[in-house]
Amino acid sequence: MIALKKKYRNLKRRRRKVRRHVVCSPERPRLLVQRSLAHIYAQIIEDGTGATLLSVSTRDAAVRTSLKGAGNVEAAKAVGKAVGERAIAKGITQVCFDRGGRHYHGRVKALAEGAREAGLKF
Repeated sequence: MIALKKKYRNLKRRRRKVRRHVVCSPERPRLLVQRSLAHIYAQIIEDGTGATLLSVSTRDAAVRTSLKGAGNVEAAKAVGKAVGERAIAKGITQVCFDRGGRHYHGRVKALAEGAREAGLKF
């Protein structure tokens, strides 16, 4: 139990540290990645107003139909491609990547690569 508390305390510390260094503007909104054991979520947020411009996750029906599982690297890459395509359709071409305190590895990395393949720049 103590190890679990330490793990989440360290995650919160990393999240604050990453957020301090991510500088976003209205022309370049923030791409936030959140993940759980079962799903992965991506949102594009405009920090000036605090508005969510779009969101995609493995729970969306359009993404879920082509996946075998929702908590794996392939699902994360599919979510990345979907968020990239929807952002390009809304006229968003550049974003700041906020990994939410998670390490840039595995599913977070796959989501970022999928978004880059779809045409997002960060």
